This record gives sequence, structure tokens and C-alpha cells, in this order.
Amino acid sequence: TRSRFLYYLFSLGTELGNELFYILFFPFCIWNLDAWLGRRLIIIWVWVMYLGQCTKDIIRWPRPASPPVVKLEVFYNSEYSMPSTHAMSGTAIPLALLLLSYGRWQYPLMFGLILALCWCSLVCCSRIYMGMHSILDVIAGFLYAILILVVFHPVVDQIDNFNLTYKYAPLIIISLHLALGIFSFTLDTWSTSRGDTAQILGCGAGVACGSHVNYIMGLNLDPRPETLPLSLSSLTVTVFGKAILRLLIGVIVLLLTKVAMKKATIPLACKIFRIPHDDVRKARQRMEVELPYRYITYGMVGFSLMFIVPCLFHFIGLS
Repeated sequence: TRSRFLYYLFSLGTELGNELFYILFFPFCIWNLDAWLGRRLIIIWVWVMYLGQCTKDIIRWPRPASPPVVKLEVFYNSEYSMPSTHAMSGTAIPLALLLLSYGRWQYPLMFGLILALCWCSLVCCSRIYMGMHSILDVIAGFLYAILILVVFHPVVDQIDNFNLTYKYAPLIIISLHLALGIFSFTLDTWSTSRGDTAQILGCGAGVACGSHVNYIMGLNLDPRPETLPLSLSSLTVTVFGKAILRLLIGVIVLLLTKVAMKKATIPLACKIFRIPHDDVRKARQRMEVELPYRYITYGMVGFSLMFIVPCLFHFIGLS
């Protein structure tokens, strides 16, 4: 715990399972690489995180005791421990990325395997080093993510096709995700788990609805079939510059959307449910406020990611 190198290395590993990484990685993938791939990764990520958080609140194992553990991170300390959802996302995302991209993109299989192994190992080991999980938590999270991938990877194409093409898909998606958020939690004490799960479900619903609107309006973000398999060999300074510009402009729009929706939904929810909002932090911990605020806010972030920002890129000539 006194090594600066290990601390910063495993802090990076931890960030690969936090919101900052997601708000950079998924948009970059969708706007600059392959929207087809990005949508499927988000579908898998939503189910992995949702099932992981629900399992935590069913098993209710506490975090490792300190002492003897030295806790170098405390943000998620109020959540239960088993399984590690960081380990789950750190396993599911790189493996799903490999499974979905190999054959669609031109790269050596060994490169993909090494990247997935390093990514997974860094995230899993970081949770033990930071003092937030036991080895058993991490192993359980790793195996649980593999099980969920085995179930969902064969049907992810059908799920994405349903989101795009079925007439009533938005209504079903919104209703399902709302129901999952409302009926899944009976917490004995408040923790970050409920809010995190609501924002994951909201983001997933927003992305699915945005994808459906794109399909209905004929705004196709997927690479043209004749360009497959895709290659990174055509990377130029211009292409790289446009990619960074898209990411910068797009993430700013997403953050502004998040701030605006947060400021609008919290007072509205407090007013509807007659909850005092003098202490905003305390009000946000009430389920009547936390679930709609998180769901609506991140639903709009997901919708902006898939529809509003690509429309903006088209308007300003950055498509």
C-alpha cells in the first residue's frame, strides 16, 4: 500500500469499472468505431451489472473488515461485497468485445486475447488491492460474468434487432427497465447500489430507445456492409483528429444533459412525492426521488448518446 506505482496502476484498474470510463468508452465506440458493436456491448453490460447488483443485495455479505484490510477506496463501501460487480464488468466487457469484434474487425486473435486478459486481470486485482473485495468476491464475480455471457451472447443479436425494429419496443423497454428498478430492491439501509442500478437501467433504456428512433428515421450509424471486415490500418491524422473532436463535443453534450436533467428531476420528484428538498443529499436517498431522478436523467443521457449527439454531428458535418 506504500507503492505509488501499484496505487496508481490499480486506481486505473478500478476506474475501468466506474462511470468516468463508461461515459468515455461507450461513446467513443459508438461515435468513432462501430455503433453495431457499441449497442451490443451496452446490452450485455446492463444485464451483467443489473444481475450483479441484485445478487449483492440478496446475499448481503459485508465488505472485508478493516483492520486487517487497508481500504484505499471508500466510495462504494456502503454496498455489499459478494460478488464484485467491478470484476463482473471487467470480465464481461473485454470478453464480449473480443467475441463480438473478432471476424468483424481485422486484428490478430492473440492481440485480442492478451488485451482481454490484461484488462480483466487489472480490474479484478485492483479490487483486492484497494481493500474493497476478498479474493472469493472477485472469483465469484469473474465466474458469474462468464455465466451471464454464456446466456446472453447467443441472443444479443435478437435483442438488438428487437430494439431497432419492433413497433412497440420503446414502450416495452421503458416498462421493463422501470419494473426491474422498482421491484428489485428492498434495502435495509441506503447504499449506492440502488442508485447505480437505476442509472444503469436508465442508460440501457435510453440507448435502446435512441437506437429505435435512429432506425425509424433512417439514421444508420452502423458501418456499411461493403466495408466489412473493418480495419484500423486507414488511421490518419485527420481521422484521429475528427474522432477526438467528436468525443470532446459529444461528451460535453452528455454532461450538460446530465446536469440539466438532474436539476429538473430532483425538485420535481420531491414536489410530486411531497418530500422536503432543503437537504438535497438526504432527499436523493429516498427511493421515491432516487429511482425516477436516476432513471430519467441517465435515460436521457443514453438517448442523447444514440440519437441527439449523432444528429448534432450530422448537422455540423462531423458524421
